[in-house]
Amino acid sequence: MENKDIIIAQATANGLGAVSIVRLSGQGCIEMVNAQFSKNLSQKKSHTLHYGTLKGASGGAIDDCLVSLFRNPTSYTKEDSIEISSHGSPYIVQSIINTFIQKGARMAQRGEFTMRAFLNGQLDLTQAEAVADLIAADTEKSHQIALEQLRGGYSQKLKALRHELVQLASLLELELDFGEEDVEFADRSQLKATVAQLKSEVSKLLNSYEAGNAIKLGIKTVIAGKPNAGKSTLLNALLQDDRAIVSPQAGTTRDTIEEELVLDGIKYILTDTAGLHLSEDQIEKVGIEKAKAKLKLADLVLYVVDSSNLDDLNNVSSEISDLVYSGKMLLILNKSDISTLSEAGLDVTKLDVPYLLCSAMNGSNIKELKSKMSNLVISEEITDSAILTNQRHFDALHKTKTAINQVQIGLENGLTGDLLAIHIRDCLYQIGLITGEISTDDLLENIFSSFCIGK
Repeated sequence: MENKDIIIAQATANGLGAVSIVRLSGQGCIEMVNAQFSKNLSQKKSHTLHYGTLKGASGGAIDDCLVSLFRNPTSYTKEDSIEISSHGSPYIVQSIINTFIQKGARMAQRGEFTMRAFLNGQLDLTQAEAVADLIAADTEKSHQIALEQLRGGYSQKLKALRHELVQLASLLELELDFGEEDVEFADRSQLKATVAQLKSEVSKLLNSYEAGNAIKLGIKTVIAGKPNAGKSTLLNALLQDDRAIVSPQAGTTRDTIEEELVLDGIKYILTDTAGLHLSEDQIEKVGIEKAKAKLKLADLVLYVVDSSNLDDLNNVSSEISDLVYSGKMLLILNKSDISTLSEAGLDVTKLDVPYLLCSAMNGSNIKELKSKMSNLVISEEITDSAILTNQRHFDALHKTKTAINQVQIGLENGLTGDLLAIHIRDCLYQIGLITGEISTDDLLENIFSSFCIGK
């Protein structure tokens, strides 16, 4: 791909604001802006600011602006770049853009500035994708993960894996050059140990995906249970707000209610659902079906049981075993202030799910509930700088692991070096797809089309 065009776009959000920024990048953009600016930029150093009047194509003043100058190769795109800070009037912004389009620039496509940074070697593909994640991050943890990836923590892990694979491939390829002499340059026992270590590293990354992706998108948390168990009261207690209608009458909630809660820097998407039971009410039946559908997509289920009801307590084990859900479950034994747990025949310690006794009505143990929710979704991988959050990366690493398995099987069966090398080259190909060492126009278009214009 050639980047000869000068591209331009607004880098700040559309609409009225105190300040707006218009970006230009490409060879000749400094000269283009210089011709319309009251200060001479031609001899100015990179990373300098200049205040002056910007003129339109007809020569009239558009606005008094602050121009930021970045010379190649030390700019974001590694090209000559300009950022024009003006007053945040949509008319002013459009006038600036129109002026430079008339002078030969063109509107940037989605993500084109970052694509140029990738194509010019400023970022690898995982870092470029992290830019979009950083912009979209709305919690502390999602921000932390995206920032680590932008800084190259994840890339370094992949580069280390790739280096080990290249070393293995080199030794096996060398054996092929001396095939007639039956020489083994790669010690097979050492090869087995290295491959096992590589498989362990790839597995660790794959295992981090579920939690990493949940943190990026939010933990889908479904509050479920029988009618009148206190689900809506629990939602209100977690949010510390009267979000859901609470009534002693069973079946108050007939549709799903969705709200967001941030705990320890992680977003939880809480969904209050209709009570699960047999019903002849057609509207309620629709709500129950929606609840069941939500359970199948949940990352975390808070199953609420009325611990003051002996029948509910004694049937909870069969209820849970009949429940179709994904993710993890936390059993909430609600109404602890009037609980009959001591009278029930239920031994909660023998259940297959963790549990907590609380009272949503008076707030008892709600703090402990929030702590348990965090402990259920935060794993050791979350503290690592290399966390998998991208479906494309997950798919490629899964194929990498499959190829590594083939290498292990080949080593056990005494496979020749040329056949082992085929599987190792497959591993290298898949990792190259992640980092961008191997890429296609279609792949890049698919990735960068999700970016905002101006980035």
